Amino acid sequence: MATIENPYLLFLGDAPDQLAAKTANGVKVWRPEWCIGQFRLPGCKADLGLPDMTIEEAAAKGARTVILGVANRGGFIPDSWIVELVKALDLGMDIASGLHTKITTIPALKDKAAAKGRHLFDVRHPSRDYPVASGKPRPGKRLLTVGTDVSVGKMFTTLAIEKEMRTRGLNADFVATGQTGIFIAGTGASIDAVIADFISGSVETLAPANSEDHWDLIEGQGSLYNVSYSGVTLGLIHGAQADALVMCHEIGRPHMRGLPDYPVPEIPTAMDTILHMAKMVNEDVRFVGVSLNTSNVSAEEAAAFKSKIAEQTGLPVVDPLKDGVAPIVDRLLAG
Repeated sequence: MATIENPYLLFLGDAPDQLAAKTANGVKVWRPEWCIGQFRLPGCKADLGLPDMTIEEAAAKGARTVILGVANRGGFIPDSWIVELVKALDLGMDIASGLHTKITTIPALKDKAAAKGRHLFDVRHPSRDYPVASGKPRPGKRLLTVGTDVSVGKMFTTLAIEKEMRTRGLNADFVATGQTGIFIAGTGASIDAVIADFISGSVETLAPANSEDHWDLIEGQGSLYNVSYSGVTLGLIHGAQADALVMCHEIGRPHMRGLPDYPVPEIPTAMDTILHMAKMVNEDVRFVGVSLNTSNVSAEEAAAFKSKIAEQTGLPVVDPLKDGVAPIVDRLLAG
């Protein structure tokens, strides 16, 4: 798997608002040392607080890859972008995109990249074939974040655990399984775009055999309880063959995202179901913590909920944004 080289120039194009640049913002938050600037076209309404640069200025500053960190309706690439992206290839930079439209299918970019020996990364689309999972035990240790629903903080939690473990001098790596995570890690695969038969095999490939002191911290996707995406989640659980799990949950969500007829499961119930599935490939797997998104409730409600879940599960319960994840890492290392 080729690695996306940094430093990055974050390409915001003509983003209509800040939310449209959430992918770029995720990269800036978690890998600020890789981001040398932002490129904005006239009319762009997003601002990451990075220095504004032209393509020429970014190349002069040493940028290695232009990251298309903005999403537009339909995921298309307008002509005004292509002119600037061709310029970036001419000046020796690669391009990485998480849009639905493949940059490798745009003739002007494909031809220029070939002529200049540059790389085009379509991170939303698998660039290689994966094997069917073997399910064979492999050395090394692995942690997987799971959730009661989609979009409950699995990527954020995984990255926070990586940061805490590295601060302690531990041998740990974030394993990206989605487009934003790939930009943050520099490598990975968007497993929701992998053919179903090969999802578990792709995770085995992303987190292969390693030394006994090494932790692969695998970014979770979907939820077993969200029927729209449960197949991806189960493939992750079986491919990860995790030694440790962290449950993620958003307090106050009225129903499963996009599924108003399906209630969000209780945390202990979801943990029991997930643990049952995870034990199919690793009998010794265990939960080491609960990570909460408390942004939609008051501090008092959050504190009461944390206490309840801690009592029900016997695990450390944190909001990683507000509390950090040190208690979860402590439990992880306690064995």
